[in-house]
Amino acid sequence: MQRLQSREQFQAVLAGKTVARTRHFALHCAPLPLPETTPATSSAQAATHGVGKTLFTPRDHWLGAMTPKRSAKRAVTRNAIKRQIYTVSSDLILRSPAAAYVVRLSAAFDKTLFTSAWSPALKAAVREELHQLFAKAGLLLPARHGDGRVLSTGLAAC
Repeated sequence: MQRLQSREQFQAVLAGKTVARTRHFALHCAPLPLPETTPATSSAQAATHGVGKTLFTPRDHWLGAMTPKRSAKRAVTRNAIKRQIYTVSSDLILRSPAAAYVVRLSAAFDKTLFTSAWSPALKAAVREELHQLFAKAGLLLPARHGDGRVLSTGLAAC
C-alpha cells in the first residue's frame, strides 16, 4: 500500500465520490487509473508543478489520511488518529480492488468525554469508528456463520 504524498493526489481522490460516513470520519474513493491531469489544471501549471505525470500507479492501493486542525486542535491527537487510520486500514484496503482512498476526520471528538489528548478510551473510540466506516464502505472481510456460510460479501469497489 502506498501513501498519498502530494496535494494533487489528495485533490484527485477528494474529487471522487464519498463512499461512507460515520459521525467523525468520511471515506473518499477514486478508482484507478485516474486521468493524468485534473480538469482545473492548465498545461502551464502542469508543466511547472509536475502534474502532467501519472499521479498513481494503477495496480497499487493508495491511502491518505486527513486530520484538520479545526477537528483536532492538538498535534499529538492528529498524529495519533492518522496512525490509527493507517493501522486499521492497511489489511482491509489491500484486499479490495485497486483504488485510491482518503480517510478524512470531519468532526471533533467530544472534549468532555476524552479529556486527554490521546487516552486509551479515545484510541478505542477511533478504532471502533474506523471499523464502522470500512464496514459501511464494504471493505471488511466477509463474515461467516459457524457452519462456514458467508453472511456478506464485503470488498466493494468505488
